[in-house]
Amino acid sequence: MSVLLPEEKKEITIRRFIDWDKCTNIFYNNIYLENCKFVIKMNLIPKENLEEDIKIKKFDLGKYTYLCSY
Repeated sequence: MSVLLPEEKKEITIRRFIDWDKCTNIFYNNIYLENCKFVIKMNLIPKENLEEDIKIKKFDLGKYTYLCSY
């Protein structure tokens, strides 16, 4: 007797949205990788002296609000 493992999804679901960090006053263009629950945050308007242009964070889209989805 053998146990068959379910096939893993080979698709990656991506959602894109824009949000605003009120603490730093920065707008972000976000790419949310739904299968991994990670978000890639990129500055919508890059600043010269900003050290981090791109952030990758563990993220749950259901817990937060955002400005618009596209």
